[in-house]
Amino acid sequence: MDAEGSTHTLITAKRVMGAPVLSPAGEKLGHVHDLSIHKVSGQVVYALISFGGFLGVGEQIHPVPWSVLDYEPTKGGYVTSLTKADLEAAPMLSEKDFEDLGAGDAWRARIFDYYGRYGAVPYI
Repeated sequence: MDAEGSTHTLITAKRVMGAPVLSPAGEKLGHVHDLSIHKVSGQVVYALISFGGFLGVGEQIHPVPWSVLDYEPTKGGYVTSLTKADLEAAPMLSEKDFEDLGAGDAWRARIFDYYGRYGAVPYI
């Protein structure tokens, strides 16, 4: 049973968005801004993690492979092995990248080149 008393394993995207993303030490790194879902398979590929800025101004959006996040019911959010420094050094989305999310093999390779050390593998 999770912290909200639910025993099922499914969750709506609405409940994922805004969920905190924490380091293993419990430091809040940011929150899930949105999800990137593969159109054909329905697989969640990236959690778009927002951090930095103030009141939405200056926030950075980082596409983090879904596979490097683990839901932790007792913490009410997602835990990752990433540190704040890791996330700051990770590829981030510009406004254009955000509009063209996932467009181009070079962009996708850049994401998975970075996150490969955390066990992420490219999606098909």
